[in-house]
Amino acid sequence: MDEPKKSIALISTGGTIEKTYDELKGVLDNRASVLDVMLAGLQLAIDIVRVPLMNKDSLEMSAQDHDLIARTSGEMAGAHDGVVIIHGTDRLAVTGERIVTLLQRPRVPVVLTGAMRPYVMRNTDALQNLTEALLAVQLLAPGVYVAMHNRVLQFPGVVKDQDLGTFVRAGGTRPGGRQP
Repeated sequence: MDEPKKSIALISTGGTIEKTYDELKGVLDNRASVLDVMLAGLQLAIDIVRVPLMNKDSLEMSAQDHDLIARTSGEMAGAHDGVVIIHGTDRLAVTGERIVTLLQRPRVPVVLTGAMRPYVMRNTDALQNLTEALLAVQLLAPGVYVAMHNRVLQFPGVVKDQDLGTFVRAGGTRPGGRQP
């Protein structure tokens, strides 16, 4: 007998993953979500409940924005089998830590992800990271995580390594065994 499909809340907050090119201004900008296009190209055996919360570059997020994301993820964790949060990478760790502070240990996995390069770029990591997060949220124990670049790290204690362009454990070793 087939298992029922899992229900995953997908909270979108913007960030590089969702930036599109504004030809009038000549810049990449958070104007419209591209998540529906990304999801349409995947073969998913889960039910996605889209929660478009905001569409901001994470460098523009305030403490109130981080709190809103944390509260919303808690609400969604109470009603779904998992939560994936699409977030800008520059302040993703701030939100992850805020979720841990607010929720302690959520009832289900909460997985944050983003991209170093927008989905609309040819050499993007966006679709890989989204796919990894959607798989991770189905397999992980309850907790708060980041899933990117073929790695999953659990909060607290996750930071963005600017030199490597990925996330690492705070004070830990970098991929390949090097010290930060």
